[in-house]
Amino acid sequence: MNPYFIVDTAKSFEKASADLQLAVAAEGFGVLVVLDLGDSLRSKGISFAEQCRVFDVCNPQQAAKVLMNDMKLNMALPCRISVYTEAGQTRIGMIRPEGMLRNLSSEPDLMEVAREVESSATAIIQAAASLNT
Repeated sequence: MNPYFIVDTAKSFEKASADLQLAVAAEGFGVLVVLDLGDSLRSKGISFAEQCRVFDVCNPQQAAKVLMNDMKLNMALPCRISVYTEAGQTRIGMIRPEGMLRNLSSEPDLMEVAREVESSATAIIQAAASLNT
């Protein structure tokens, strides 16, 4: 299975970024921080033409389940969803939580949490990419 889930959208980078924030809230997650990697690189004098924002998103109940099971997994939290451009195309994507967690733990309860989080995060990405928002 592809370790990434990426959706192309006809939306502008700015519109996709704004709609992602709305979709995150609608799915019961919160945005903890937004890292604008494109701006950060350009502010350091690096010529970087693409846009890239990384949204650290979290569902507190799901995060608590993970941490109560294995505190070391704090290093895999929170989930990251990126809005970025590539050759003029706006994309929204993530590394699939289920695949990532499968590499870090074999605990069945955690696999269920990962499936639930992946389902929600996929819905967030699809909603943000949709032209209906």
